[in-house]
Amino acid sequence: MNENHKTLVLVDGSSFLYRAYHALPPLSNSRGEPTGAVYGVANMLRKLLETYPTPYFAVIFDAPGKTFRNDLFEAYKAHRPPMPEDLKAQVGPLQELIEVMGIPVIVEGGVEADDVIATLVKQATAEDYHVVVATSDKDLAQLVGDRVMLDNTMSETRLDAAGVREKFGVPPERIVDYLALVGDTSDNIPGVPGVGPKTAAKWLNQYGSLDEVVAHAGQIKGKVGERLREHLDNLALGKRLATVHSEVTLDRRPADLRRRSPDNVKLMECLKRFEFMTWLRQLDLPSTRDGDFAEAAAADYQEVRTADSLDAWLADLKGAPLFAFDTETTDLNYLDARVVGVSFAVRPGRAAYVPLGHDYPDAPRQLDREVVLEKLRPLLTADDVAKLGQNLKYDAHVLANHGIELKGIAHDTMLQSYVFNSTATRHDMDSLAMTYLGIKTTLYEEVAGKGAKQIPFPRVRLEQAVPYAAEDADITLRLHQALWPKLAADTRLKRVYEEIEMPLVPVLVRMERIGVHVDRDELARLSEELKRRCDEIEEQVCCIAGEAFNLASPKQIQQILFEKLNLPVLKKTPKGQPSTSEEVLQQLAETYELPRLILQHRSLSKLRSTYSDRLPAQIHPATGRVHTSYHQAVTATGRLSSSDPNLQNIPIRSEEGRRIRRAFVAPRGCKLVAADYSQIELRIMAHLSGDASLLNAFAEGADIHRATAAEVFGVELEAVSSQQRRSAKAINFGLIYGMSAFGLARQLGVPRDEAQAYIDRYFERYPGVREYMERTKSSAYERGYVETIFGRRLHLPELKSRNPQRRQYAERTAINAPMQGSAADIIKRAMIDVDGWIRASGRGVKMIMQVHDELVFEVAEDRVEQAVAEIGGRMREAAELQVPLEVEVGMGDNWDEAH
Repeated sequence: MNENHKTLVLVDGSSFLYRAYHALPPLSNSRGEPTGAVYGVANMLRKLLETYPTPYFAVIFDAPGKTFRNDLFEAYKAHRPPMPEDLKAQVGPLQELIEVMGIPVIVEGGVEADDVIATLVKQATAEDYHVVVATSDKDLAQLVGDRVMLDNTMSETRLDAAGVREKFGVPPERIVDYLALVGDTSDNIPGVPGVGPKTAAKWLNQYGSLDEVVAHAGQIKGKVGERLREHLDNLALGKRLATVHSEVTLDRRPADLRRRSPDNVKLMECLKRFEFMTWLRQLDLPSTRDGDFAEAAAADYQEVRTADSLDAWLADLKGAPLFAFDTETTDLNYLDARVVGVSFAVRPGRAAYVPLGHDYPDAPRQLDREVVLEKLRPLLTADDVAKLGQNLKYDAHVLANHGIELKGIAHDTMLQSYVFNSTATRHDMDSLAMTYLGIKTTLYEEVAGKGAKQIPFPRVRLEQAVPYAAEDADITLRLHQALWPKLAADTRLKRVYEEIEMPLVPVLVRMERIGVHVDRDELARLSEELKRRCDEIEEQVCCIAGEAFNLASPKQIQQILFEKLNLPVLKKTPKGQPSTSEEVLQQLAETYELPRLILQHRSLSKLRSTYSDRLPAQIHPATGRVHTSYHQAVTATGRLSSSDPNLQNIPIRSEEGRRIRRAFVAPRGCKLVAADYSQIELRIMAHLSGDASLLNAFAEGADIHRATAAEVFGVELEAVSSQQRRSAKAINFGLIYGMSAFGLARQLGVPRDEAQAYIDRYFERYPGVREYMERTKSSAYERGYVETIFGRRLHLPELKSRNPQRRQYAERTAINAPMQGSAADIIKRAMIDVDGWIRASGRGVKMIMQVHDELVFEVAEDRVEQAVAEIGGRMREAAELQVPLEVEVGMGDNWDEAH
C-alpha cells in the first residue's frame, strides 16, 4: 500500500471466526467457557494492527437471521448446519473484546458482512483511501482493484489484481462470473455440474464474460457443453447470489471508522476472563491491586548495601510472625546456583533487596555475601521462625549450596494456589499475581533481556534489580494474604496443604540432592543397540515403501502412507492434511506393517535421545550422580512429575525400558530397594465404591484380575485362562479410566458388541462400581469438582462445555481423578513418614526416587533386611482403607533387579 494515502482495513469477522474455530483446538478457560475462536481471531487482529498501523480499521460480522439472498433463492445456505453452540457462545464475548481493543465493530441486519464490506470499499476508494480487506472468503476477490487488496492473515497470503488472476485464472472483474459457473457448495449456489475452476477460467478467458459464454453455449462440445446448456437457468441466479451488494445504507462512513485507544481496564478484565495470560502480561499497565490502579512508586522497595540497614531489616525479620523470602541466583539448575542477592518482606508494600553479587562494570560496592549469609543463618535455620516463599524448594537448594539448611518453611504460595485450585491458572508468581491480585509483575525478561541477548542476573544493574527482586518478596506476601484465608476456610483443603504438600517440600529437597548413580557403560551399550535396531527398521521401511525417507518427518510420512501407498485417511489436521499422529498410526498399525515399524522406530529413537544418550550428560560433575527435579504443582491430580531427567516416562514393560532401569545402579556396598504399591487404584476404587464383591476379593488376597475374569466370563476361579485374565485386567483398568466399549474392543481385538457385553457383565457383578461412577458424575456436575479420600480437589470446568466430546472427557476424568489423586496423596504421605524414620534412625538408608506408585531407596547391604520391613510397613500404613494396601518390595544391584 502507498504510505502517502490513507489506508482502511476492513476485517471479515465472520470469515475469520469460522476459520479460527476449525483451525485451533477447542480451548476453554477454567470456568469451562469456550475461548478458542476468540483467541484465534484476537491474535489475527493483533497481527493485522502490527502489519497495518493505520487509524482506520473495522471488523464486520454477519448479523443473525436471513438476508435478501434468502428471498432470491430459498435454498441459499439452507444445507449449512446451525452454528455450533460452543462457537455461538463466543460471538458476543469476541465482539466485546474487539470493542474494548478500540476497534469499531459493524453488524448490519438483512445483508451479509460481504455486502457491508463492499459498500465501505466503494465509499473508501471514492474518497481516495487504499483498502485492505482481511478475509479468507474467495467471494471478496471481486472487490480487488488498484486501491484494494485482500489479506488472508491466517494463511499469510495477500492478493492484488495480479494475484487474483494467478490464483483463480481470471481478473477480479470476472470473479462473479467465475463463481456463477463453478458454484459454491458452502453457500448452496448451484453453478454448472462438472464445471470446475479450470474449465470456468478457460471459458471466461476465451469468450470474455459470462454473457458471452452463454451466447456461445451451443458451440461448446462434449458432455460439459451439454451440462452448460442444461443449466443455463442457474447462471443468472448464481451471478445475482455471488455479487456483493455495494449500496447498503450505513450510519458510518470510512472516516468514522477510526480506532480508539484501548480501554485497558476493561481489556484487562476481558483477558482475565478468557485467561489469555501471555497477552495480559504484555499490557502496558501500572501495577494494580484488587482491580484499582495504584502507582508502582507507592511501594517502599529498599536497597540494602550497608551493615546498619541490614541489621535494621534483620531486627524486623526477627520480630515478624512470618516473612517472605526469595533468592536471586546465578543459575536455574538448583545444584549449580549461587546467591546473587536476597529479598524479604514483612508487610505488603514494604520489601528490601540485598545485592551480593552484581558484577557489571561500575557496579557499586555491595555487602560481602558470606558475611550476610552468616548473619541470616540463625533466622534461616530456625524451626520456630516462619518463612514464606514462592517455590521455596528451589531457594532451599540454593541455600544448601552455601551450607545453610532452610528450616521453618511455613508457607509456599505456589502450593497454596495448587491446592486451592490446580487447574485455575499456572502456578508461577507472575500468573498468580495477575489471577489473584490483578497485579502485572515485572517479568525477568524485562530486566535481563530475551533470547541470545539475555544477560545473567549478576550483570543486571541495581536500579533494575532492586525493584524487580523486592517486588518478588512483596508479591509473595500479598499472594499469601489472598490465598491462605481461602485454604484455611476449608478444613479438608487445609489438611492437604499442611499435612501433605508442605511437609513434602524438605523431603523432595533431600531426594533431589542425593540423586542416583547411573552406569555410563551400560547406557553406551544400550545406545549402540538402539541405533543398530533403528538402522535395521529404516532398512525394512525402505523396502516396504520402495524408497528411503525421513521417519521423523510428518510430511514425508504423509506422502508415503497416503499418497504413494494409498492407506486410508483416518483423521485430518486442522489444515485438511492427513494426520500422522500417534493415535492414527496406532490404528493403522493394527492392519499395516509400515505404520507399525514407524511407531517402533519413534519409540526407540525417543528412548535413545531422552535416556541412553542424554543420561550420561546429566551426571553432575561434583556428585557423579543424576539429579532429577520433582514438581509438585504441575499435574492436575496431585501426582508428582519430574524433569531433567523425566523418570515418569521410562517404559516399564518393554525390554528397552528395563535396560534403561538396569543402568540405575547401587554404589559399592549398597543395594537398591524398590517398593511398589500393588494395584492401588483398583483398591481405592473398591474403597470408594464399597462394592461388596470387590471388597471381598481384596480382603481374601485374591488375584483381582483372575477374580474379575471368573465373574465376567462365568467360569470357576481355577479355570480362568491367561487370555481371560489379560482381558479382565484390561477391563479393570479400562473402566477406572472411563474406557468405552469402542476403546475396550480395540484393546482386546474383539467386536464392539462383545466388549459391551463384557462391560455389562462387569457392572452386573460389581454393581457398586456403577453406582459409584454415576454418583461421582452427578456430584461433579453439582459441585464442579471431585475430591480424593483426603480432600484434594480437582476442578472440572469442562463439564460445562457445550462440546460433547469435552464434556465426556471431563466425566471420565471425574471418575478417575479421585482414584489417581488418592494414590498420589497416599504415596506422598508414605514418603513423609519414611523420610521421618530415615532421619530418626534409618542409618544407611536413602530415598532416591519416586516414580508413579513406586519408591526407590539406596540401602547399605547390612541394613537391607530392616529397611525392607520398615519401608513396606510404613507404606502399607499410609492410609486406612476398607481393603488392605499391598506393597511389593524387591532388591538388587540395579533398579530393574529391584523392581
